[in-house]
Amino acid sequence: YAYHRWANRRLFGVTVALGEEVAGREVGPHFSYPTLRRMFTHIYGADWLWLNRWRGGAPTPLAPSSIPSLAELRERWDAFEKEQQAFIDALTEADLGRMVDYKNADGKAYRVALGPLLHHVPNHATHHRSEIATMITMVSGSPPDTGRATYELVTSGQLTS
Repeated sequence: YAYHRWANRRLFGVTVALGEEVAGREVGPHFSYPTLRRMFTHIYGADWLWLNRWRGGAPTPLAPSSIPSLAELRERWDAFEKEQQAFIDALTEADLGRMVDYKNADGKAYRVALGPLLHHVPNHATHHRSEIATMITMVSGSPPDTGRATYELVTSGQLTS
């Protein structure tokens, strides 16, 4: 999850530097969400949704258009990341096998162990970060690498970000 946060923030910082106008500009209908802001809101919203499901809640998905600015998104995301990390830090080995019962947005019921769902969240975001990287490339040029090896080198001090 430290890598997940780092990669999200790395691309988010590039987007902030591009400005609100660019972040809200539609890049194309072929993306999961047509703007950078909506794409980041979706990643945040998915993380929020899954944490609430893991806690036994039945949240409704957050609309990607519901957060009007990058500043508001960053404020919410910062607070959420602390909550998410506290949940993860409190987990035990036994918790990983606990079954999570939830319903998708269409109301279909599912049951999956917590362990694989914990892996799903950063994996899901990787898909959307690749879309974000492509969107950034289209509007301003290639963004910085968000690969796992780069994260390890940056966080160990072997590479400057």
